[in-house]
Amino acid sequence: MASYLIRHSPRLSGEVEVSTAKNAVLPILAAGLLSEDPLIIRQVPRITDVDTLLGILRDCGAQVQRNGVDVSVCAMQPQSPNHEENMRRLRASILILGPILARTGSACVGLPGGCAIGQRPIDLHLRGLQALGAQVHAVGGLRQLSGRLTGQRVYLDLPSVGATENLMMAATLAQGVTTIENAAKEPEIVDLANCLNLMGAKISGAGTGTICVCGVERLHGAVYHPIPDRVEAGTLLCAAAVTEGSVLVRGACAEHLRSLLFKLQETGVGIRETPGGIRLSGSAVAPFEVRTLAYPGFPTDMQAPMTVVALKCRGRSMLSETVFENRFMHVTELLHLGARIRVENNVALVDGGVPLEGGMVKSTDLRAGAALMLAGLMAEGETILQDPSGHIERGYQDLPEKLRSLGADVEKIEDRV
Repeated sequence: MASYLIRHSPRLSGEVEVSTAKNAVLPILAAGLLSEDPLIIRQVPRITDVDTLLGILRDCGAQVQRNGVDVSVCAMQPQSPNHEENMRRLRASILILGPILARTGSACVGLPGGCAIGQRPIDLHLRGLQALGAQVHAVGGLRQLSGRLTGQRVYLDLPSVGATENLMMAATLAQGVTTIENAAKEPEIVDLANCLNLMGAKISGAGTGTICVCGVERLHGAVYHPIPDRVEAGTLLCAAAVTEGSVLVRGACAEHLRSLLFKLQETGVGIRETPGGIRLSGSAVAPFEVRTLAYPGFPTDMQAPMTVVALKCRGRSMLSETVFENRFMHVTELLHLGARIRVENNVALVDGGVPLEGGMVKSTDLRAGAALMLAGLMAEGETILQDPSGHIERGYQDLPEKLRSLGADVEKIEDRV
């Protein structure tokens, strides 16, 4: 079991490089199933979510190779995965569904897993593929899809990122034109579309609510470098804010973080956009209000780190969670450190400006784990963060090391508690 020992840290300072985005890399890796030629992805982070998906791709018959920081995926004859347990470990595993169905006319997959932050059904994926002509049958815990896909107009009840990505990939090889309405607008959607277009797809409108995909007969290989991880960048900026630091996050894209940057500025910190990244200086002092929304609204993945920022601010902050119904599990853990937070109907009322005391806390999901690590930097004394499910390493590459490079006192320990 991995745990982390965190001590009250001085002001963080210096520069740190942001990793390539997990949420961009995962769908782009799945896109490798769409072509019999190699797709080479640059600067793939070494995180367990990536490792899990690479194992699933191999199970789907793809040749997968890591060459340093790059990964090559070549799917000469893709097939449905044989090992259902791998699918249960990763929410993004459902992204293989569209590519396999489009390539082979048939796909059988297990239901995906991931963080327990609320209900995330795959109904939107299935209904969208049905609209393109797929027949869907439930076989125990599996979903069997078959049929030749043809372009249609598809409306998503919610702007789901995963469903938008799955439908966009499937539509690249469908016959005719597919229009996806109420599509997700996240930067990762644009990144996937850019990669697919480099492979020979014909996609327009990515980043807007309506995406148009003109089907082609085949896609070819490509070499692609995905975007930087906006959630990791935001987490590092929050770490600087709660330690009164001055940190440059190299490679961070301000346009992908606009809602977060506005909120951080409201707390009183200084934000400076530079050609090399984003610099945050100063301390968060003023309370704020946040409401999570689909992009370009405030990202749900940054709600937990901003809850910790609220603990630094003097006065009452309010954070409303509208995306997932079970995403305040970190609050119970923060209470163990002396935080004053009350949750009512998916709204967290945070009374900040009260010193935290070190203690023992447990990571409940990926983003909560990172937030608790930041809280440990603020707390007096020592904090032990237990992460028995390895949540933090699922989505952050070397987060303790990056924080240490800025002066934080945090280390990974094994079996200490």
